[in-house]
This record gives sequence, structure tokens and C-alpha cells, in this order.
Amino acid sequence: MAVPKKKTSKSKRDMRRSHDALTAPGISICSQCKEPKQPHRVCASCGTYKGKDILGTEE
Repeated sequence: MAVPKKKTSKSKRDMRRSHDALTAPGISICSQCKEPKQPHRVCASCGTYKGKDILGTEE
């Protein structure tokens, strides 16, 4: 079994983990109903995308 010859320093360990951080998803505002939504996706509350009715939700 392979065994490391030297202990991995805190600096090397943390540099390796530098890309593991989670980022919050982007939030934009729907132009029709002013509810928060993810960019480039159909609005979950009103069903529109780029001003066009996509889902045809009943009101």
C-alpha cells in the first residue's frame, strides 16, 4: 500500500480545497410578476419566459 513520505502541510491541503466552496445560485426578478426566479428559466409563479406565456397557468 502506498504511504506518503511527508506530511501534507496545511497550506497544500487548503490550496487543494480552494475550489470546493459552494456558491449561491443566481437570482433575478421576473419582469411580469416581480417574483424572484433563476435566470434563463421559466418563472415558477406566473409561467412566463422573456415576456411570453410558456406554461399557460390558470389565473
